[in-house]
Amino acid sequence: MKKHFLIISVLFLVFSSSHAQDFSAYQKKLFIKGKDTLPYRLLLPENYNAKKTYPLILFLHGRGESGTDNEKQLVHGADLFLKPENRKKYPAIVLFPQCTETSFWSNVDFRQDSAGTRTFNFLTDGDATTPLALTQQLVYKLMKQFPVNKKQVYVMGLSMGGMGTFEMVRRNPNLFAAAMPICGGANPGTAKYLKKTNWWIFHGAKDDVVNPALSQKMFDALKKENAIVKFTLYPEANHNSWDSAFAEPAFLSWLFAQHK
Repeated sequence: MKKHFLIISVLFLVFSSSHAQDFSAYQKKLFIKGKDTLPYRLLLPENYNAKKTYPLILFLHGRGESGTDNEKQLVHGADLFLKPENRKKYPAIVLFPQCTETSFWSNVDFRQDSAGTRTFNFLTDGDATTPLALTQQLVYKLMKQFPVNKKQVYVMGLSMGGMGTFEMVRRNPNLFAAAMPICGGANPGTAKYLKKTNWWIFHGAKDDVVNPALSQKMFDALKKENAIVKFTLYPEANHNSWDSAFAEPAFLSWLFAQHK
């Protein structure tokens, strides 16, 4: 019996390791500014050529991927940019920074009542959180270090990162050609600062972590500002609406079609 169990265990480990995603193409780096450190992973295009220019994609992870291991931020979304067909058709520089567990991408007063209902009060004044401020600085540094096409700088993120996506654009209103927040939200009053960027917003209708009304309100506010924006609400999706978003046939084609 023990021998049989051992064989099954070994086969499971072999199977798991053979199907584990290899993220080694994402270079592991640290951005250090004074006493603060931002772990990040960077993917360069296949056959990278410094004489060419490339789009830059900033991806902001969710709360569950926070930390300092410089690994967890790749759990969701990173494999999308590693698919051979995508690397060939959409060569780009892809940035995955990692937020610490003690901070947040955006300035949010988060509360949860005894029933588990979560409320988010998005603050519109004050400085950016340290992780977001470091990420801003890193983006501009990379734009100088690498041949980035400044007309194709994009930002996307999920959950906490979806909220960070709205705030990143607000703090850099002339930088991003397109933004794709997934199950995020922001203060609708900030829409006037977001209208120069093209938007595709995603949310699950059954999301019990981040209320889909937060995305709906941002969509409505952006429409009032005459921004280019569309909203996809998945009727049966809960919080993990990123699975549906990443599976959208036009997800990357729409993104790369956006220019400043």
